[in-house]
Amino acid sequence: MSEKVAKLYNTYPFPPDPLLSEPPPGYNWRWNWVAAYNFCTGRKPPRQDIRILDAGCGTGSSTEYLIHLNPAAEVLGIDLSEQALAVARERIQKSGIAAKYGEQIRFQRLKLEDARSIEGEFELINCVGVLHHLPNPVAGIQALSEKLAPGGIMHIFVYSELGRREIQLMQQAIALLQGDNREDYREGVKIGREIFAHLPADNPLVIREKQRWALENQRDACFADMYLHPVEVDYNIETLFDLIEASGLDFVGFSNPRYWNLERLLGTSPELMRRSEGLSDLQRYRLIELLDPEISHYEFFLARPPLVKIDWSDDQQLINALVELNPCLEGWPSHSLFNYDYEYVQLSELEYQFLENCTAKPSRVGQLLKELPQLNLDLVRSLQSRQLIILSCE
Repeated sequence: MSEKVAKLYNTYPFPPDPLLSEPPPGYNWRWNWVAAYNFCTGRKPPRQDIRILDAGCGTGSSTEYLIHLNPAAEVLGIDLSEQALAVARERIQKSGIAAKYGEQIRFQRLKLEDARSIEGEFELINCVGVLHHLPNPVAGIQALSEKLAPGGIMHIFVYSELGRREIQLMQQAIALLQGDNREDYREGVKIGREIFAHLPADNPLVIREKQRWALENQRDACFADMYLHPVEVDYNIETLFDLIEASGLDFVGFSNPRYWNLERLLGTSPELMRRSEGLSDLQRYRLIELLDPEISHYEFFLARPPLVKIDWSDDQQLINALVELNPCLEGWPSHSLFNYDYEYVQLSELEYQFLENCTAKPSRVGQLLKELPQLNLDLVRSLQSRQLIILSCE
């Protein structure tokens, strides 16, 4: 089965992102060690000269971002497709990343399940869109968990079955029409596109494709990855947490916590919210996805203990904390900017002055309280909880 997967990605190296003659634009905060660690722990990591594993790196888009966003790190990208790795190596050469970071970034052809053979441990492991394509996802996540250093975090992305129902139906339809020649992925793309071209416009599969996937699926590599993959394991909350339990790691949280807030769905009913109080976390997550089944994937963090977290409820600890801006803000300096999740934020005048003062020079919260007499600790905690600032105990 791994050979079939390799053949797919050798035919259509994925992701088919363009090769640029400059470093990648923008950011994904989940790939920024400082921002991701802060999200998981409430504080700045104690060091930035870490090792990062990009497990299932494909054509290297994520690997390039990982080194670009973490210039003090060493990054290793592994994948089972030689053609995808060839594109990844070309990518970092063309963008200048290879010349700038040298031996800090490497690629290796290796199945994810064989990650145990890699020497040493990693403080950050990134595994996006890979585990659900393994014949045995449990073996894959266990291999990765063995390489996660104590206090390290792992970022994972896997498919949800609820939001991919139409995809599953089209996968089966293409397979039936393709017959025994399913490893001819170019033929599969041709058949799939022919189906979509001739289905009625009001067909649910056509409607879903146009609503959610059509823009990215203009590229054959994306179409093939979605509809022709020889291995796909889709999860629901219950099976997802079976996978997490098998990893032996701690669940830190989903990286899109707003989706997992039940109040956005049932908050107008005090009775239903009261009834939900007796649910476990797992039951509450399941209720949310049942009531809002549009979710197509899960993104979350796992950790190997000890992972020290701080909630900054202690006033003196907060007063002594060093403060800086979250590195994943777009549009600063301005009262209007985009936060780490690329959501619009409008700062008050006091919030703006606080952020401006803490960027002018390294500052402790207590010092900024003296500079801005109207400032209070509750406002500082609000900025920290909204991931606009990062605090450290140094």
